[in-house]
Amino acid sequence: MLVVAGFPAFVVFFFGIFAYFLWKIFTSGSRSETRDIFEFYLAANEMLRHDERKWFGFEIRDVISRGVRIVQSMAPAPPLVHFALGALYNKIGDHKEAVTNLKDALETDQSDEMKLVFPSAELRNYVKVLRKIEREPAEAPMTSAAVRSLERARRLRGRTLLDESRKRLEETAPPATLLEAERIPDNSHHEYRPVSAVESHFDGSSRSVIDNGSTGRRKKKAKDGEERFGNRKPITEVLHDIYDETTH
Repeated sequence: MLVVAGFPAFVVFFFGIFAYFLWKIFTSGSRSETRDIFEFYLAANEMLRHDERKWFGFEIRDVISRGVRIVQSMAPAPPLVHFALGALYNKIGDHKEAVTNLKDALETDQSDEMKLVFPSAELRNYVKVLRKIEREPAEAPMTSAAVRSLERARRLRGRTLLDESRKRLEETAPPATLLEAERIPDNSHHEYRPVSAVESHFDGSSRSVIDNGSTGRRKKKAKDGEERFGNRKPITEVLHDIYDETTH
């Protein structure tokens, strides 16, 4: 079409080479991501098998990190990836993340493959490789065995793992403290409450006792003052005596 439109041959050649490199970049990225998914299946299946092998914590976490990268870069990710990731979280005791991923593998709309009708390029390429492995398992026997084992575990043990993680998560949830349960309300927001007759009686009795006590103390002080200054002469007599003495 470019030649018919009158573009020079070197311009047509340049655009052809550019389009080829773009196609290789995108297809190689999709293939690399698909290979990462099946390698994740192989590693997860080894760690989830019930055998005598003992795994270090950092080994399991490294595989979990690979699964997390797949989920973050692929939307939607295959339900089997979510199941393997949730089972690994359950194995290391991270039940919060286990519940999140196992729900995506068993209970959400994305857990049903029949409902995924608008696939991304990555998901379409993954399914193409998966069907090829299923049709010709001899070409990738270990990968085929890992996929079948994980699918069987998802079908038979998925619900059990999800219920177990939910139960453990509820058990480890911190209970409400007594201080939070009996929190003292703010005094600035007290509502008016009418005083009962009993409370009024006791309040009145208390006030009368206090008033009587204070009145008695005042009367006692006044009486003491009268006794102390009772023998003194009035001021007029005192002045009269002084005046008489000075005149004589």
